[in-house]
Amino acid sequence: MINPDRFLSDLHQLRQFGASGVGKGVVRPAYCEADMAARRWLADRMAEAGLSPQFDAMGNLFGLRDGAGLLLGSHTDTQPEGGWLDGALGVIAALEVARSNPGVSVVSFQDEEGRFGALTGSSVFSGAVDQAQADQFVAKDGMSLGTARAVVPRGECWNQREFSAYIELHIEQGPVLDASDQQIGVVTDIVGSRQLEITFSGQQNHAGTTPMHVRRDAFQGLSAFNAALNDRFRNVVTPDTVWTIGHVTLSPNAASIVPGRVSFSVQWRDAQEDRLARMEQIVRDTAAEIAAGAGLGISIEGLRHLKPVAMDLTLRRALEEAAQTVSPGRWRLMPSGALHDASNVARLMPVAMLFVPSIGGISHDFAEDTAEADLVAGVEVLARAAARLTREPQLQSTSPRKI
Repeated sequence: MINPDRFLSDLHQLRQFGASGVGKGVVRPAYCEADMAARRWLADRMAEAGLSPQFDAMGNLFGLRDGAGLLLGSHTDTQPEGGWLDGALGVIAALEVARSNPGVSVVSFQDEEGRFGALTGSSVFSGAVDQAQADQFVAKDGMSLGTARAVVPRGECWNQREFSAYIELHIEQGPVLDASDQQIGVVTDIVGSRQLEITFSGQQNHAGTTPMHVRRDAFQGLSAFNAALNDRFRNVVTPDTVWTIGHVTLSPNAASIVPGRVSFSVQWRDAQEDRLARMEQIVRDTAAEIAAGAGLGISIEGLRHLKPVAMDLTLRRALEEAAQTVSPGRWRLMPSGALHDASNVARLMPVAMLFVPSIGGISHDFAEDTAEADLVAGVEVLARAAARLTREPQLQSTSPRKI
């Protein structure tokens, strides 16, 4: 059904585009020279497999079959210091499956890793964001997406094409499978995510001459907020809920100055939409109370909201049966705590996902890796599920949607 040696060879060849020189690390951000070289190489592999390679305006690369069919894939861009499998595994696995299954098309979405915004390519593809709006997104280096995508080849317009469903194979990016010595995870849900940007404004002042009791220290506001938030979430969250203060900008960020301003992100993830909403209210109320008590000004803005996505049950059943065949007793059902392109594609068609282990639970790092036997098991599960779904139409309850 698949050729494991060819599959692994393709994975290692793709790794050479943007190879970091440190282990198996890769540096291949969206639209950079290495990213576009990788996409041209991938387009050639698609053509060799009998697919029609086509770019859309965003730079998403598709290997297309005639007629509606099953879409498999992921992304090939990386974090600024990324691993070799994050996204790439799903694309190369899809290519290998397509070589023997004429009902399969392949996609490599652009900018999943967020140089210009999280899941950007699939956001535009799904209609969550239009191209004109996305073109205004700006990277940290000041380049706009509209400028960056000038390197994308202009191909045929095919936006009326239909697909029946989408399946994405991915590394877990967490420790669950590796720690339990399991080989396959069939995803039940992709968690939802909300994020706010909060700013506390105090009074910048001399660190040596300003008494502690009269200070309006913005950083102390952040410290108090963090402690209070952890306490107030305790009776609301589950063991699977996560939250992070991940980006902090302190002003003026000097050793001898009482900080006058701090801006920070607060992000939280959970599979239940009502819990996400309750947590948002706690974030807002806690920030307001801390600011009032410390004499700080406050602004809250930039709500980013991605809803949880349940995987399609028909697709899941096909993956579960394939997992039991390939890895009997060594697979499990599990949620995805990370966001994926499937979250956006679910706006258009049924979606499903499966995971293979990440050694040590490490991802978004040069040390990211997965045992080759687990990589091959993942593509075998994908191939078996795709064969069942393309041989026996299973998606009667959901009509294909035009893209």
